[in-house]
Amino acid sequence: MLVRIFAALVLLAQAAGAQERTPSHCIALAEAPGLEYVVPASLGPVAEETVRIHYITHASFLIRSHGGLNMVTDYTGFTGSAPMIPDVVTMNHAHDTHWTANPDPAIPHVLPGWGPFGQGITHHLDLGEVLVRNVSTDIRSQFSGVEEKGNSIFVFELAGLCVGHLGHLHHEPDAEQYAALGRLDVVMAPVDGGYTLDLPTMIRVLKRLRSSVVIPMHWFSLYGLDQFLVGMADEFAVVEVGGPALDISLDRLPGRPTVMVLRPQLLSE
Repeated sequence: MLVRIFAALVLLAQAAGAQERTPSHCIALAEAPGLEYVVPASLGPVAEETVRIHYITHASFLIRSHGGLNMVTDYTGFTGSAPMIPDVVTMNHAHDTHWTANPDPAIPHVLPGWGPFGQGITHHLDLGEVLVRNVSTDIRSQFSGVEEKGNSIFVFELAGLCVGHLGHLHHEPDAEQYAALGRLDVVMAPVDGGYTLDLPTMIRVLKRLRSSVVIPMHWFSLYGLDQFLVGMADEFAVVEVGGPALDISLDRLPGRPTVMVLRPQLLSE
């Protein structure tokens, strides 16, 4: 009898310690409530119901959960000197600055954003605390043709938030793709103005998504970044975070849609 009671107590303790995902509203298209600020962050522990986003370089971000899951977007095989093996990496194959053919075999989940040519790929990775899924879009091929479904917009659902990474987006999503994305609270968007989408089209996409937080990426000069910010300033606030990272939670989303400018920095010890 005592053995059975002990076993039951162990099971209850395990259940209490398990990380569960707070339901998100991506597909419900709900407007997120919140206050008016986002808090800059270091690389330490992440608070409950909070997501840490660290801009590593180019189109690579570290997305870290409270439970310690580390996810890297557009993974190239190198994130800096910090001794970290990500739990999940996503990749797109427009250029070698967005993927690697030889990811560390110790990484548990490697998610390419493409499948057989023209067929795309579908990911729905449920890790309990985090759900990672994708929406396929077309991409320009090596010789300026089109590879249908060759790029993926990856969506990370955690802490009640929907965080989207547009990858190497080459066209405005169609109605079906917008619907599949749902409501994105935070979106990382390439704003180079040429290698991916031209700036007017990218700005139109972001104004339609109307995410609470937009993080520009894939910019090659301060002039290009400034051109993007000017185009967004009529409908979005613009905040210079002053570093590479921020902590964000559902109750701290800005009241007005905001572009949060992060400065890339490799992960260090």
